[in-house]
Amino acid sequence: MASTTRKRFRNLVPGAFLVVLFFGAAIVSFFYTPFDVETLNIKQRMLTPNAVNWLGTDHFGRDILSMLMVGARTSLAVAFIAVGIGLLFGVPLGLMAASYRGGWIDEFIMRGNDLVFAFPALVIAIMITAVFGPGAVNAIIAIGIFNIPVFARLTRGASLSLWNREFIMAARVAGKNSARISIEHILPNITNLLIVQGTIQFSLGILAEAGLSYVGLGAQPPTPSWGRMLADSQTLTTIAPHLALFPGMVIVLTVLGLNLLGDGLRDWLDPRLRRER
Repeated sequence: MASTTRKRFRNLVPGAFLVVLFFGAAIVSFFYTPFDVETLNIKQRMLTPNAVNWLGTDHFGRDILSMLMVGARTSLAVAFIAVGIGLLFGVPLGLMAASYRGGWIDEFIMRGNDLVFAFPALVIAIMITAVFGPGAVNAIIAIGIFNIPVFARLTRGASLSLWNREFIMAARVAGKNSARISIEHILPNITNLLIVQGTIQFSLGILAEAGLSYVGLGAQPPTPSWGRMLADSQTLTTIAPHLALFPGMVIVLTVLGLNLLGDGLRDWLDPRLRRER
């Protein structure tokens, strides 16, 4: 019993700690940062970490710690909203496909998912920015579109395994239609899977946002973001390696925290482990 409990918390606690840490930094940045990120100080450019600027300064003399705090707002918001888009559209599509399993509606939805999967988020972002221009909003749309088929496939697959269960048959006998069964009986039973997948897609969304910002398709200056900071440091890594080191570490730790949190939630919500408590 004790070993099972320790296993459940082994990933959950450190993952939750890292996620809360970076979300907390993003929230605090609305009210306080050590320095103003919009103020340039060329005389203090590319300072190494010191007692005043704990993580040093960038090529414009801006405090890196303050930039990371403000950049967390952009990077986390883009990933969070993109996951929300995936859930908002993907889950209903998956439920609909499962309720009409084997029919033309199911086939239409799943072939549409295959079409979206054929275009990675970066390609979708390039197409969107070619029409509307680069920016954080377009990055959200691109990543969100890519998330829709992920949640649609997961929802459909999990729902199909439930449609032949006894409690679903009982609901049918009671006169409930497919939509009502999907909402009242199917969705509550797959929520744990959606939560775990949401944390995974969140971490992938952060990586996607960083990649889009790195190639100039994400957040645009002067809006800070972790990917934008990496892009700005790429020509200065031999002179001031800390410019790339700290944004890279933040991205790695955030993704690691979300993955650990997802693993911990999966263990915590696993019904087999729940029976062992």
